Amino acid sequence: MKSSSRWINVAPLGLLLLALISLTAKNYSATSLTLVVASVALFLSAGWSAINLLGTHNTRLFAGLGVTLGWFAEQMGSSRGWFFGRYTYTDVLGPRLGDVPLVIALMWFALCFIGYCLANLILWRAPDAANKSLPKTCLTALLAAMLVTAFDLGADPYFVFVLKAWIMQKTDGGWFGETLQGFAGWMLISFVIVLTFQYLRRDAPSNTSQPRLKFIAAIPIALYASGMLFQIAFGHPIETRAVALFAMGIPILAATVAWWQWQKDRQI
Repeated sequence: MKSSSRWINVAPLGLLLLALISLTAKNYSATSLTLVVASVALFLSAGWSAINLLGTHNTRLFAGLGVTLGWFAEQMGSSRGWFFGRYTYTDVLGPRLGDVPLVIALMWFALCFIGYCLANLILWRAPDAANKSLPKTCLTALLAAMLVTAFDLGADPYFVFVLKAWIMQKTDGGWFGETLQGFAGWMLISFVIVLTFQYLRRDAPSNTSQPRLKFIAAIPIALYASGMLFQIAFGHPIETRAVALFAMGIPILAATVAWWQWQKDRQI
């Protein structure tokens, strides 16, 4: 009965994601379809990991905050120049809500959740430390925001100059043509999302004895590592490949060691 209830709860989301993919396949290019499918897969992988680590209620809360606040920030950015500087999305990323492709909102949740888990591992040696004190929650949110922005250091130039997913009004910014304001915006919005989640969340159900939990807790690390490997292989300009290796590789190594120690401690 519990399993049936879970499927009923996620069915509407699944239908919406299938509709998004179908709409993209019908009206957009093969490149757009590939990007939308990859973004949906990232969202679902992060969501499945979150449900097992945080519980269903907290996952809904985190996803709701990531999608809505991420979409709002991007809408204000593309229409008014807030947070990231003024820019215009093209049709490369598929269907939009307002000025913002829907997959961008999905990615805000996925990346913030990944940043949250890695930050918890690095700082507190657990993928979900569930801290209550304000200094610890702020520190977790800050490191998570830095990890999300580290991903963007290589992703932004690739999306602009290779995929042409959006067009910046100012084309001579200080980071390979990108504006530094954009990275400040990523830091701010991801910090707000992660901090707000920690403030509003409930205690997660105890599942420390779940045998597969160690593999589920490794999913955020694997997703972040896959982003790093993609940037190392295809990053443009080529200098961003070295940036990705160190900006993303160092926290991946630290989080992996912390994950190994955490899962060893669980077995004691």
